[in-house]
Amino acid sequence: MVAREKRGDNAEPYSISEISNLLKRAVEERFGFVRLRGELSGVKRAASGHLYCALKDEKAVIDGVMWRGNAQRLTFLPEDGIEVVASGKLTTYAGRSKYQIVIDQLEIAGEGALLALLEKTRARLAAEGLFDEAKKRRLPFLPRCIGVVTSPTGAVIRDILHRLADRFPSHVVVWPVLVQGQGAAEQVAQAVRGFGALQEGGPVPRPDLLIVARGGGSIEDLWSFNEEAVVRAIADSPIPVISAVGHETDTTLADFAADRRAPTPTAAAEIAVPVRAELAATLADFAARKKRAILRPVSLGRERLEARARHLPGPDALLQPQVQALDELTERLRRGLADRASRGREALREIPFGSHLLKSKTDRAEDRLRASAVRLDSRLLRRAVADRTASLSALARMMTSLNPDSVLARGYARITDGAGRTLTDRAVAAKEAALTIKFRDGDLGVVPAGSTPAQPKPRRGAKRPAGTQARQDDLFG
Repeated sequence: MVAREKRGDNAEPYSISEISNLLKRAVEERFGFVRLRGELSGVKRAASGHLYCALKDEKAVIDGVMWRGNAQRLTFLPEDGIEVVASGKLTTYAGRSKYQIVIDQLEIAGEGALLALLEKTRARLAAEGLFDEAKKRRLPFLPRCIGVVTSPTGAVIRDILHRLADRFPSHVVVWPVLVQGQGAAEQVAQAVRGFGALQEGGPVPRPDLLIVARGGGSIEDLWSFNEEAVVRAIADSPIPVISAVGHETDTTLADFAADRRAPTPTAAAEIAVPVRAELAATLADFAARKKRAILRPVSLGRERLEARARHLPGPDALLQPQVQALDELTERLRRGLADRASRGREALREIPFGSHLLKSKTDRAEDRLRASAVRLDSRLLRRAVADRTASLSALARMMTSLNPDSVLARGYARITDGAGRTLTDRAVAAKEAALTIKFRDGDLGVVPAGSTPAQPKPRRGAKRPAGTQARQDDLFG
C-alpha cells in the first residue's frame, strides 16, 4: 500500500534522525540533572578508558556511561552488585534507540553498600591467600630504621615520633602521602613498594620495619586503605608492616594484609620498639644474675674449704714428731761430740811429745835451707836488680820530660785554678774568680779582668799601713 497524503492532513512524516534528535533534545531538557540509585551490572572499561555499566532495581534497567576523565577520579573500583548513586543527565543513544544516563559522579549508596563492597573484596582477596596467618612475619625486636607511610602534616606522625622518642629513640624515615581522597590509595601503595625497593647501604637507609598509619575517620575517609592496590602492596612487601589505620574500632583490609595490626598509631610505635629503660634494667638484672652464678661456686667452695680446714690438725700437731726427732738428734750430737773429744784427749796423751822432737824438726829445716842456698847464684840476683834499675830510670826520664813545670826555667808559665787544675782556654780562665800563675821561682795569685779581687786575710800579727789596701795583680788588665 502506497502512503498518500490526505486532504487537510498537515502532519509531515519525521525521519528517524529527526525524531531521534527531537527525543534527545526533549529528554536532555527535561532531565538535565538526575540522581539515580541502583545496583551496578555489566560493568566494563573500554580501551579508551570510558566506563560502561547498567543501573537496575527490581523492575527496570537503564544503561549508563562515564567518560574517561570522570572515571579516573573514582575513589573505588566499580563492580557488579554494588549499590550506587549516579549523578548526571539523561540522554538518548540513536544508534540503538535507547536512553541512558551520562554519569558525572558515581558514589556508593550509603554505609551499608560500602560494607557490602568491603566484605566482597575481603572475601575475594582472602581466597587468594593474601590474609593467611602463615604468611605473617615476626617483627624485628629492635629495628635500626623505621619507615612511616602517612601524612607529613597530621597529628599521626607527631604522635609516632613522640612515642618512639619516649620508648627508644630510633632513626625514622617518613614517606609523605595522601591518606584520603583521590589518588591516596595509589600513593600509599607506591610508598610501601618504594620502601621495599631500597637497597642496603644506599643514600636512603632501608627500613627494618614499616608503619602504615592514619588517624580515625568515617568508613569513607578510611576507604583508601581498603583499596586492592594498597592491600596487595602491603602483602607483597619484603619488609614487615604494622597497620595503624583509624581508631581501635576501625578495621580496614590493610589490617588483614599487614603482619601486625595496631589499634592506634601511638600503639604502633609502642609495638615497634621496646622500652630502653626496661631493657637496661633487664640487662642489669642479667648481669647481677651472672655475677651471682659465677660467685656461687666460689662461695660454696669457700664454705667447703673452711669446713675441711676446721678438721685439719694445727701446725704444732703436724710438727710435733719432727720437733721430737730434732731434740733426739741434738742430744745424740752432743753426746757424740763429747765422746769424740774424750777419745782425742786420750790419743794426745799417748803421743810422746818433748823438746827433743822440736830440736829434730828444727835441724831438718836448717838442712833444707842450706841445700837451697847452695843452689843460689849472686849473679842472678844482680842481673834482676840491674833490669829493675834500668826500667826505673826510664820511667824517671819520661816523668821529667812530661812534667809541665820542667819548661818553666825556659821562660814559660802555667796557669791553674783554685783547685790546682791547669787551664788552657782563655774563656774558662775568665770565668774563675782567682787564678794562680806558676813561675820558675814561685807562684803568683791574680784575678781576671772585671772580677772583684778577693781580700786576703791578714796574717796574725801582721800590720797593714794606714790608708792602704791589699792589691792583687790583674792578669788580663
